[in-house]
Amino acid sequence: AGMAETFLFYDIETTGLSRAFDQILEFAAIRTDLDLNEIDRFTAKIRLRPDVIPSAAAILVTRLRIADCLSGRCEYDAMRDIHAQLNRPGTVSIGYNSIGFDDEFLRFGFHRNLLPPYTHQFANGCRRMDLLPITLMYWLYRREVLKWPEPNGRASLKLEDIGALNSLFSGPSHQAIRDVEAALRLARLLAREERMWRYLEGCFRTDIDARRMEELPVAVSSASGDHRLAVLVAGEFGTRLRFQAPVISLGHSIPYPKQSLWLRLDQPDLRGCREESLPACTWVARKRAGEPGILLPPTERYLEPIGPERRRQMQANLDWLRSQPALFARIADHHRHFRYAFIPDLDPDASLYQTGFWSRPDEALCRAFHAASTAEKMAMADRFASPEARILAQRILFRNFDEGLTPELTRARSRHHQRVSSATPMTDVAGTPRTTPQVGAAEILRLRESPEVDEAGRRLLNELYDYITQRFSGPGVA
Repeated sequence: AGMAETFLFYDIETTGLSRAFDQILEFAAIRTDLDLNEIDRFTAKIRLRPDVIPSAAAILVTRLRIADCLSGRCEYDAMRDIHAQLNRPGTVSIGYNSIGFDDEFLRFGFHRNLLPPYTHQFANGCRRMDLLPITLMYWLYRREVLKWPEPNGRASLKLEDIGALNSLFSGPSHQAIRDVEAALRLARLLAREERMWRYLEGCFRTDIDARRMEELPVAVSSASGDHRLAVLVAGEFGTRLRFQAPVISLGHSIPYPKQSLWLRLDQPDLRGCREESLPACTWVARKRAGEPGILLPPTERYLEPIGPERRRQMQANLDWLRSQPALFARIADHHRHFRYAFIPDLDPDASLYQTGFWSRPDEALCRAFHAASTAEKMAMADRFASPEARILAQRILFRNFDEGLTPELTRARSRHHQRVSSATPMTDVAGTPRTTPQVGAAEILRLRESPEVDEAGRRLLNELYDYITQRFSGPGVA
């Protein structure tokens, strides 16, 4: 790496959990050198977009009043600044569960605002890390470094719980800058174990991670190549499985060549697998080099936490796969050829993974669009070749600029508002519906009755209810 790398620790607070349809309300970041000394910090408070219906549950977490959400910078300007921060050459962006959550929110935000959604992952010496899988590894193999919270008797790896027990917070959690400070303090504690920290840092470097995968031992050889054995550590396995599972490689995906595929070996149903029941009895993890989960060599030390019962399953499944080369080849083949279904009529806000990259001329037009004055932008919106890009450009204008909209943009805005206010929701790639005003209002009424919600919480909910019912008045809202 020719350029000096810096860490950008960051955190976001959002209006809800939908990457495609919710938005960021607060972004905070602290830039440090590689020894974790602070260089500078950056925060952005973003105004609620006129078409977003905040989730009541999210408001109870962030404790943001609707009146506060309506102040701040417009999303388009803020996202351009955030994009510039993450794309500064040599930036390693890192947060707590950032690859699993925050980063996807940013990518959709960049996409929606016609900014390149992926460059901060690979261009100009930029890359990403995530403190959650790193912390997980310390919980598994270097537990003495921290005090570990166990509410209701099970380990919690939530930043707020770890932070509370290890005095990492200087103020309430769920304020973006407080969470960033806590994550940075956590990283400083973990980095004291220098060898461990360096090793885990390598898990987020594409070249090092790819080389480590090549060094894993071969358990089975077949017509499609060598199948390597490993222990996969990933948050989604949960504490009951001690966050890890034994896996065997199936090779790389054909439609998504950067993804390697790993078949779980601790599932008893695997041995009942027949050609016709393939998808139901095989569980496959997708892994890109330099990204979570973390693959460890299947040595005694790393297999030990899996426990004797799952190790017996693993051995039985391995023996079975070796004795069924034709069926093993079919399993590998099925998963390597799998591609996600194309979703017709997907809303452009949600189409990040489906539209792929813009054409070269549209990419150039995006750059010109960002550089143009507001009036020039209005004239440019319908020059994009991609219908999705045209709609997103129009939305940028009517979501962020009220003054001087052309009649065409005013009409587009009211069509969009009608669509968002209707009781039939748009859905994202996973088929998850966008919150409708009806569903949003009903959620508030349900939560308001909950004994968990305090007086201040009820006030927040009442303000949100008034906002939704006034702004999105439609059938069945108020």
